[in-house]
This record gives sequence, C-alpha cells and structure tokens, in this order.
Amino acid sequence: MKALVTGVAGFIGSYVAKRLIAKGYEVVGIDNLNDYYDVSLKRARLDWVREQGNFTFVAMDLADKAAMTTLFDQHPFDRVVHLAAQAGVRYSIEHPDVYVASNLVGFVNILEACRHQQTPHLVFASSSSVYGLNSKLPFATSDSVDHPVSLYAATKKSNELMAHTYAHLYGLPVTGLRFFTVYGPWGRPDMAAWGFTKNILAGKTINVYNHGKMRRDFTYIDDIVEGVVRVMERIPGGVEGWTVESGDKSRSTAPYKIYNIGNHNSVELGEFITTLESALATKANINYMDMQPGDVVATHANVDDLIDDVDFAPNTRLVDGLERFVSWYRQYHGL
Repeated sequence: MKALVTGVAGFIGSYVAKRLIAKGYEVVGIDNLNDYYDVSLKRARLDWVREQGNFTFVAMDLADKAAMTTLFDQHPFDRVVHLAAQAGVRYSIEHPDVYVASNLVGFVNILEACRHQQTPHLVFASSSSVYGLNSKLPFATSDSVDHPVSLYAATKKSNELMAHTYAHLYGLPVTGLRFFTVYGPWGRPDMAAWGFTKNILAGKTINVYNHGKMRRDFTYIDDIVEGVVRVMERIPGGVEGWTVESGDKSRSTAPYKIYNIGNHNSVELGEFITTLESALATKANINYMDMQPGDVVATHANVDDLIDDVDFAPNTRLVDGLERFVSWYRQYHGL
C-alpha cells in the first residue's frame, strides 16, 4: 500500500507519515517548506520521519499543477492524506493571497490528480474554524457552517464544498476532518502551547485575548493521528434516500463524509495556562487583551459519529498532553 501525505514537514503531517510507515505503508510526502515559521523545525521533522524508513520526500508546491500531475503519474496511491495548507486565522487577515494559492488552488490540484488517477480514498484536513458564528455547543457535523469569520475558515469550508462536488461528479470517495486545536510535541511556534511556553520560560509576558474568556477543545496530536488513520480505512459511500432538506449535512448521496476530531471537552484558556504553569513549574505574566478579528469565543467537538463509525474518541487529558509537550520542548531546545 502506498500513501501520499501532503504537508509532510508540518506538525500533523509528520506524525501521520510516521504512523503510516509503522503500519506498513510506503509513504511519499510533499511539502513546499515555506517560511511561515522556522524552516529548520520543518527539516527536523523530516529527519524524524526519515528515521522510520520507507519514505520518499518531494519538495513541491501544491499550486504547481504540472508538478502535481507528474507526481501522480509516477506513483499509484492507494490513499491520499491531504494535510498541507496555509495555516493561521490571524495571518489570513494580512496575507489573503497566500491562502488562495495554497488552500484553494492547491486543493483543486489535489482533487484533479485524485480524479484522474481514480484514487480509492482522499482524506483531507478541514478545521473547527468552519463553525464560525455558531453559538450552539458542542459543534456537530450536522450543524450549518455557512458563516465563517476568517478567510482561513472560508477556505476550509470551500475545501469541503469542492470535495463534495468531486465526490458527486466523479464518484471520488472523500472524507474531511475538522480538527480542533491540536497541540503536542513538534507543534507549531505560532500555537498557544509553544508561544506561551517560550515566553513563560523567558520571563516575558504572554498575551491572552478576550481577557481570558476563551474556551478551546484542545486535542492531543496522538489522538488526531489515531482518528486520521482509522478514518483512512473507512471509505465512505453515498446514503440512499439522502436529501439536502432532511439529511445529515456531513453526508450525501455521494461518497462523502465529514467528521469532527476533537477532545470533546471545552477548556477555558485560564485553565490551560494554569495547567501549563504547573508543567513548567513557573508562573506566567499575563497581559489581557481584547478579542482579535477572526477569532471565535469557544469551540467544543461533538464526536458521536466518529465513535459510531470507527469506534474512537480522543481521550488524552490536558495535563498529560501538556507535560509531554513541555518535556519535548525542553529537550528540543536543550533546556
């Protein structure tokens, strides 16, 4: 079995690649190694994946259609796990063009390549940010996601729409995964766990938005990977008799399915900081700030359909996950 993992030098992509190799897959990974954050961290993740063996890395940009066509001509993929994207809600406000190229043009190129190769199953990363202005908690995949509040969220919603179109027109089996606030070792520097840890250890102030009145469904990386791998092996089929008016919004008559992957536990940011302080044995200096454009107040995942379909729900406790992250962070930085 051969799998393509896009964004393989990224946080989630590197973990998924290692896990698939351990399961016996031959993995081809692609990444453009852009400078959104320190490229040396991305290269270190690639070295970490290479330790597993049975891995081929190809440096390329998703928006390069010719390169994508060549890649698929050279490799018959049994599974495609599309995790590459320009990340970051706040960054999308200042750099919209980057999101269009990577998250929209790049995703169309993936869809086209999978269509022509008749890939048995495409699994792609969506995001909890698609829930936007929804105020009902927990967020369920049957909820409407028609009102995003950032361009990043809008591109992820667009990915779900494009994927459904290809499932409907060409019978391409596609599964979208709405990830909820992923954290853990090898995470991104722009994420809360890394940024807070860096500043707390340096004795610097951490900025906490909406005066700390934020809640997030923090999901540990190992749980995300377990969900991805289980879903990969469950190829969706169309639902007979499904209608737009009465059917579950996460399903269709086409071979299409959307899942939430979250810890199904919404934690206030203050509790997250307190737990991190305990893991670091250091108190934080906090600067409370107003809400930032593009942010939402709370996220919380309903994962009932994940449990029903693949018998799994994320369950890593925040205290355990943050302790593992802090241990890795100290080791990675030689602290």
